[in-house]
Formats: sequence, C-alpha cells, structure tokens
Amino acid sequence: MAEREFPGFTLRSSATQDGSRFKALLSSHPVAKGFPSYFTVYDQRSFRDEDSARAAAEKALGLVLEVDDEGAPVFAEDETGFDDDKLEGALPGEPLGDESDDEDLDEDEDDHHHRGA
Repeated sequence: MAEREFPGFTLRSSATQDGSRFKALLSSHPVAKGFPSYFTVYDQRSFRDEDSARAAAEKALGLVLEVDDEGAPVFAEDETGFDDDKLEGALPGEPLGDESDDEDLDEDEDDHHHRGA
C-alpha cells in the first residue's frame, strides 16, 4: 500500500476482491475528523490476482493531480489507465499516433530508394 499527502487528505492505494477478480482502489482519509471515502480506479479493468490490482492502484495514485474539496482524486482529463493506446517513448504533450516503428522504417527505405534514382 502506497500513500500520498494532499491538502486536507491522505490518499492510499489498495485492492479489493470483487467475486473471483480484484479491483484497484484509492481511499481518501481526511486529516481532520471524518470517515474515509473509497474510489475504484480503472473501472474498465479487473485483475486476476491481488498483486496486479495493487500495482495498478499504486500507478493510479502516482497519477493523481490533486484532490477536490471532498477528497476525491482528480486525474488528467485524458487519463484512462490503459497504456495500450500510448506509444512507447512518447514524450508528454506529443500527439499519439497509430504508426509502429516498422512502418516508419518502411517509409525511410522508400525515401532512400527515391534519393538514389
């Protein structure tokens, strides 16, 4: 379990069992008196083992930008938790595309052939 401090709240990562699968979650604990709130993250995914769910929750905790007045975690608007739609090595702010490195190599080879002609 990992935790991060935010103004007025401490967020903690954990996992919970949901039938035969596991869900990643964050709990928000008020610094002042009050009860914690629980938020599932990556709702479109479930995990076969608790360790994978915990790892996903820790990743989500690292991506929290801030907490709102009620302690709910706030993420970037385009954050999905799915790495599949992101290119390896893409820098923050760069547009993400669907081309693979192999396609880029094919284009380079075509350019080379045209230059020699």
